[in-house]
Amino acid sequence: MIALDTNVLVRFLVEDDVAQAERAKALLQRAIDAKEPCYVSDVVLCELVWVLERRYKLRRKEICRGLSRLVYAQHLVFSSVEGLSRALEAYEKMRGDFADYIIREHARAKGCEAVATFEKALLKEPGFIAL
Repeated sequence: MIALDTNVLVRFLVEDDVAQAERAKALLQRAIDAKEPCYVSDVVLCELVWVLERRYKLRRKEICRGLSRLVYAQHLVFSSVEGLSRALEAYEKMRGDFADYIIREHARAKGCEAVATFEKALLKEPGFIAL
C-alpha cells in the first residue's frame, strides 16, 4: 500500500494540470487493478479541504460532495470512515473548519469528553468547551 499526498488528490479532483491529473488517475487505476488500496491520512484531507476552499474557492457543499465520494471509494483507506463521515457532516452544516471536526473525532476516539478551545464559533457545538 502507498499513501497519497494532498497534491495527488487535488490534481485528481480539480484536473487543473492535465498531465498531473492523468498521472494521478493512472496511479489510482493501477491501485484498483492490483487490488492494492491507497492510504489517505486525515492530515492530507485537512490540507485538501484548505486548498479547495482557499485556492479554488469551492463552497462547503461542493467540497463535502467530493470528499464523500473519496471516503467511500473502495480503493482508498482512511483512519476512520465513520469519524470522517461525522466530520464532513459537521463541516457542511456548522461553522468550524474541517480540521476542527477532525480534531474532535480524534479526541472522541481517544475517549475525551471535549476539546478545549478559544474559538468562540465552536463553543455552541457538542464536543467543544471554552478554555
